[in-house]
Amino acid sequence: MKILIIGGTGLISTAITRQLLARGDEVTLYNRGQREVRISEGAQFIYGDRNDFPVFEQQMAEAGTFDCVIEMICFGPEQAESAVRAFKGRTGHFIFCSTVDVYSKPAHRYPLTEDEPRKGNNAYGSNKILCENIFIEAHARGDFPATIIRPAMTYGEGGKLVELTGWGTKYIDRIRKGKPIIVHGDGSALWVACHIDDAARAFVTAAGKPATFGRAYHVTGEEWLTWNKYYEGIAQALNMPNPQLIHIPTDLLAQIAPGKLAVLVDNFQGNNIFDNTAAHTDLDFRYTIPWVEGARRTIEWLDAHRQIIDSGDDPFDDRVIAAWQHLSSTVVQELRDLSP
Repeated sequence: MKILIIGGTGLISTAITRQLLARGDEVTLYNRGQREVRISEGAQFIYGDRNDFPVFEQQMAEAGTFDCVIEMICFGPEQAESAVRAFKGRTGHFIFCSTVDVYSKPAHRYPLTEDEPRKGNNAYGSNKILCENIFIEAHARGDFPATIIRPAMTYGEGGKLVELTGWGTKYIDRIRKGKPIIVHGDGSALWVACHIDDAARAFVTAAGKPATFGRAYHVTGEEWLTWNKYYEGIAQALNMPNPQLIHIPTDLLAQIAPGKLAVLVDNFQGNNIFDNTAAHTDLDFRYTIPWVEGARRTIEWLDAHRQIIDSGDDPFDDRVIAAWQHLSSTVVQELRDLSP
């Protein structure tokens, strides 16, 4: 197949590119050429700015037609509308990488299915909803057959692991040094993580497959991890004992650093578990890389590329833990003094 990937050098799209090339497809990547290319030879490149819509659309017209276009870097409705103009009648299939952040929390039921109401909890999710709607409408008009794929946390070599403030590496260093770890709430909210190699296979299988036209799919992890188990899994990957987990109420953490810890409120504190049945059936999706193994591979890559930061350079966690422990001991003592 002749396939165009808008992006192609990001975390998931690098894995998609590798698998398509291994399958023998003719792959072209469109991006700005500013990120390291982590694939072997075989792909073709078109360089340009995705957000310079007239130039982008002209470049796509000059590139000819494609059997499938995989859109990995569309985050807003203006980009989606440009993509429709660029590929209307010029591709046999259009795959949009969306996100499970299109759903609000708490959900109506668990695990979430693809027909869960899409309301979003943050600007990222809300914008992805607008993009989905534009591509769904393009599909309905006959502009091109469209498929929507919604990953959750997707990680792997070339990227980082989610921690308290988002994507980072500080917690890896803290666990390695035996330092305590802040966990929001009581650590019992459920989270899923999917390695890029598993997620990418779903995109590769979907490409050009008529059964997927007009449909949306979850492609997420299938170990329903509590946050406690999530961090313990990182410790296992490091061959370290389980870290000391310091549980602090989510709303308190959010007040301490509303910008830095906003992700706790709109994403991490809710349960994130999803039904992948449709992807199993139509995309042959399989969850084959367990969390501990995937975390180990990712950490090895981060170590090899010297990307794990020294937690000693950031005193935030230690200051929060010290303040929380002081407050806790004070409250306990005062309440004991009230006891009869």
